[in-house]
Amino acid sequence: MSEPATKAGDAAAFGLERRRGADLLEVVFKFQSLFGLVLVVIAAIVFSPTKNGSLLFIDPDNLFNVVRSISEIGILAVGMTLVILIGGIDLSVGSVLGLASVGAAVLLVENDLGVFLAVLIVLAIGLVFGLLQGVASAKFGIQAFIVTLAGMQIARGLARIWSGGQGVSITYGDGPGQAPVAFSLLGERTFNGVVPIPALVFAVVAGLAIVLLRVSAFSRHIYAIGGNEKAARLSGVPVTRVKVLVFGICGLLAALAGIVHAGQLNFGGPNDGAMYELDAIAAVVIGGTSLMGGRGTVVGTVAGALLVGVLRNILALNNVDSNIQLLVIGLVIVLAAGLQRLRPASAGS
Repeated sequence: MSEPATKAGDAAAFGLERRRGADLLEVVFKFQSLFGLVLVVIAAIVFSPTKNGSLLFIDPDNLFNVVRSISEIGILAVGMTLVILIGGIDLSVGSVLGLASVGAAVLLVENDLGVFLAVLIVLAIGLVFGLLQGVASAKFGIQAFIVTLAGMQIARGLARIWSGGQGVSITYGDGPGQAPVAFSLLGERTFNGVVPIPALVFAVVAGLAIVLLRVSAFSRHIYAIGGNEKAARLSGVPVTRVKVLVFGICGLLAALAGIVHAGQLNFGGPNDGAMYELDAIAAVVIGGTSLMGGRGTVVGTVAGALLVGVLRNILALNNVDSNIQLLVIGLVIVLAAGLQRLRPASAGS
């Protein structure tokens, strides 16, 4: 074989190896939250304390408690994923959760509404709140950070006005001032008392969002806007309408999380959900969604939420100081964001 042919063959082989390496690296970045979740679960098993010879971490009750504990944040994080995918942010979701929890409690206890009507009204409030924020951001060009920062204050103020600044306890029964017993199901478990209802709600929301982002034209518009809004607009994507709808969905899911919150605690408080928006953003970032938009998955977000839940659980089981827990989780968030900075710009979603 001639020397030029040999050099050409070596170059082709080198190019093939580079492509394989790039593909492998992209798989790592794309599924970083799943890999991270597996590593954290393995570490949790290794460092799990024992009771009567059994590992506490892998006890079914403990595992389902992990999912239950992140159900509200997980629901918020699904909505946050959609907003971040279009290059936005929603800082109001924690306050909307508080508004929804107050609304559910007041409507059920003080206004004696049925569960269906009360839930419908609260969901509608969340949807409208999100749509209005979307209009302010998409149609009037105000940055989403500013709009939702204001929305965070507005929702919190509305919650305090609605509740008179006091928490509203939910008691169950048929008399006046008592909520229908059906609402208490949100704090119960199903499948022979094993699976928490909030975990099922989270699973359904996540499942619907995964399907939405995989098969709908709406999802293609979301990724297109996040990737390059100007190009998407020139391509005929209804940018304003899509952005408004995304914020509306995020508000709707925040209200749903508030209903779940009230049902779990039998209480609606105007200060409920404080700082939950940061936990939701953390789950999205750990899940591999780019804060610049256009890249990420709901599967990653679910894995990110579970990773945080498992990490908190195993630290708590080992009686690690709560301040150290915050430090560890903060470092995980920074690590996840740092990994995304190393991700090739050409990589797909």
